[in-house]
Amino acid sequence: QVQLVESGGGLVQAGGSLRLSCAASGRTFGDYAVGWFRQAPGNQREFVAAISRNGGSTYYADSVKGRFTISRDNAKNTVYLQMSSLKPEDTAVYYCAADRRWSGASTVLSDHDYWGQGTQVTVSS
Repeated sequence: QVQLVESGGGLVQAGGSLRLSCAASGRTFGDYAVGWFRQAPGNQREFVAAISRNGGSTYYADSVKGRFTISRDNAKNTVYLQMSSLKPEDTAVYYCAADRRWSGASTVLSDHDYWGQGTQVTVSS
């Protein structure tokens, strides 16, 4: 199995930027596609972005397209989420999750086998 730890969250003003990291340990990180999800208070957890095993395919929720960029460095066992032009509605706990599919990446929560503990992102207006 793989263990995931998110970092990089914090408080930022609207229009600012943050970069989240998802560090993996355990099995070979390149064996997993990885997704970022977020959950705001009172809301369901929702898909944000995902990346395939080799980084060749990426997927984004419409709400973040053009503002967020997902990338990975398998040599460092890390996936990143670069967030720019942040809005107050981006405030949430952000989670990374690993998915063992062979190709592509899933946008569905239940497809992911392993989850991190989450990192808080707060965007002030």
